[in-house]
Amino acid sequence: MTKSQKQSTDKSAWLILVGLVILGIVLTVLLRGKDVVLLNPKGIIANEQYTLMLHSTYILVAYAVVVLSILYYFAWKYRESNKKNMYDPKVTKGKSVILAIWAAPTLVMVVLASMMIPATFKLQPRAAIESDKQPITVQVVALRWKWLFIYPEHDIATVNYVKIPVDTPVQFILTADEAPMNAFWIPHLGGMLYAMTEHVNQLNLMGDTIGSYQGSAAEINGSGFAGMRFKTDVTTDEDFRSWVRKTKQSSSQLDMAMYESLLTPSENNAAALYSRPDNALFSTILSKYAGSHDHSAMHGGDDHMKAEPMKKVDHGSH
Repeated sequence: MTKSQKQSTDKSAWLILVGLVILGIVLTVLLRGKDVVLLNPKGIIANEQYTLMLHSTYILVAYAVVVLSILYYFAWKYRESNKKNMYDPKVTKGKSVILAIWAAPTLVMVVLASMMIPATFKLQPRAAIESDKQPITVQVVALRWKWLFIYPEHDIATVNYVKIPVDTPVQFILTADEAPMNAFWIPHLGGMLYAMTEHVNQLNLMGDTIGSYQGSAAEINGSGFAGMRFKTDVTTDEDFRSWVRKTKQSSSQLDMAMYESLLTPSENNAAALYSRPDNALFSTILSKYAGSHDHSAMHGGDDHMKAEPMKKVDHGSH
């Protein structure tokens, strides 16, 4: 390697290092004070997912550092200017090298699998969340382009607005009506689940921090996709009960006529509150598509789909 080549190589290495430092500074400035949802869980399910994501990232980064370090070590050792270590392509690899090449990624895969497989069962959407409070049920209907929430136990309903008490398990029963496939997602509280016509899915979540969080459709579903968002408030028990009492006094009732008007496609819908939703509304929606699929998910599904209750674990603040 000539002197000019060496200088060019050193200059390139410094430019890469400086570029990485600048990128790190820019990202730090842009993200400072921002609510990066996946890194700021506010619910028991989101906490579990966050911890799993961190552990997986640590393992993969550690493995990548080792692999890249070995790569650069051999690149440096057998560089053109180093006459002491000449590479001989005729030399066969020893058994220990072959063993290491296969053992390292296999070990990483086994470690990741030991984490992911139990988490797959523990965090499945239908798994009940263990709590000393009774769970509440919220029936969710994806429309074009709005979300309808029915609280059958409280005799109220809302559009594009959810309110739930803190540390209380919530069973979201999801379906859709005259709408393309949607993905229901409150990222601060947990993962997403699809809401589709002819199907009933169940998603169990629980907020453990009082606050307001953004919910949305995570599936591109037409012209009103961008505005198909809703606010989720996690409040105290007393605040939730007070809100239910006030909503029950609303003059707007969700009868079948009102529901037919909601079926009309509309975009960027404001939040709305309704009292006394028709008791047969949700079952009527399902009956429109009955016969093609099994709706046993609404009642908990088959026995083999049931999972152990999710226990609340204190992960501290993030």
